Amino acid sequence: MPNVYNWQLGREMTYRFEEARPQRQAGAVFDTNKCIACQTCTMACKTTWTSGKGQEYMFWNNVETKPWGSYPVAWDAQVLDLLGPQSWDGDVYAGKTIFEAAEQGEYHIGYLPEDIDYAGPNRGEDEINTILTEDKYYLRFPHDAWFFYLPRICNHCTYPACLQACPRTAIYKRPEDGIVLIDQVRCRGYRECLKACPYKKVYYNHVTRISEKCVLCYPAVERGFLTRCMRTCIGKIRTFGFVSPPDKAREDNPVDFLVHVRKVALPLFPQFGTEPNIYYIPPIHVSSMAFLTMVFGPGVERAIQTYRNAMEGNDPELLGVLVLNVSTDRIIHRFRVADGLAYGYDDQGEELVRVPLKEPTIVRPAFDPSLSVYRYNVT
Repeated sequence: MPNVYNWQLGREMTYRFEEARPQRQAGAVFDTNKCIACQTCTMACKTTWTSGKGQEYMFWNNVETKPWGSYPVAWDAQVLDLLGPQSWDGDVYAGKTIFEAAEQGEYHIGYLPEDIDYAGPNRGEDEINTILTEDKYYLRFPHDAWFFYLPRICNHCTYPACLQACPRTAIYKRPEDGIVLIDQVRCRGYRECLKACPYKKVYYNHVTRISEKCVLCYPAVERGFLTRCMRTCIGKIRTFGFVSPPDKAREDNPVDFLVHVRKVALPLFPQFGTEPNIYYIPPIHVSSMAFLTMVFGPGVERAIQTYRNAMEGNDPELLGVLVLNVSTDRIIHRFRVADGLAYGYDDQGEELVRVPLKEPTIVRPAFDPSLSVYRYNVT
């Protein structure tokens, strides 16, 4: 198989096809510190794309509670177990990817979930990592007892396992924006893509007998708008845009800034080797750095320190990018921070939105002489 370069691993790896990066790659960053698992994103996607027959169990967007939540059940534990030992030598991955761990004659490792594995979309919701004991009743930071929410969609990977596994070449990656789609005319429902995708974000429709997956709301993206799950996020945890390879990163591109400049956003299970394009700001309250490193790779400690520094008011640029999240329904291609304001611009340089880095506090007098009334609250 050809050798391709995976910058998230810091090295080359084997993949079935030659490296063919799109003209630009759609991507996003999710801030796990702000997600409250309200599932608004889940329902927005569900009502838009998967409300038909055979789609009842499909959640192209879902939110899991880590460490115990998963949909389908134990998808991550099963793939990690198949992958075998995983280790990092600094920022270079020293283990095998799902492609490199394949047996002779195969292109990848993987497994096909059983129908029962989709029976509990919220399995493990709000369960903490450990059993509470007396010495863990008090609160300290980071927490001994913890959980965090992990919103998940298709990662629209640079090296999609689903694409290289399809015997019908029905799955393709759009050259104009890197969105991975399934040609439903060519698909015959062999489910090799379900088996290959390590994130289990491809679904089989038992009525139409073909596979389906997240389309990243491409009709909206083509017109410069955010996807449904992004624009309805009430916690404003999501930054959507286009992510560049490291050598082409732009400092004024919000996604590039988070991923490449501040390095505060990390890929999900980079050791799988697919180079996913959905990134996460890791939670700052979790005491197990080993767990976070397993999930997000070796940059976790650095990312948490950078995030904390911004929350303490020492990094207005990083704070500016984060306050722009979901401040408009348009895709922000460029940003700048000046005079206590964050500005967002479209791809033509037109200003879309401006947001204060800190919401002003306004204290009104208790008595309003114009109305001759007293105010009894601070609203």
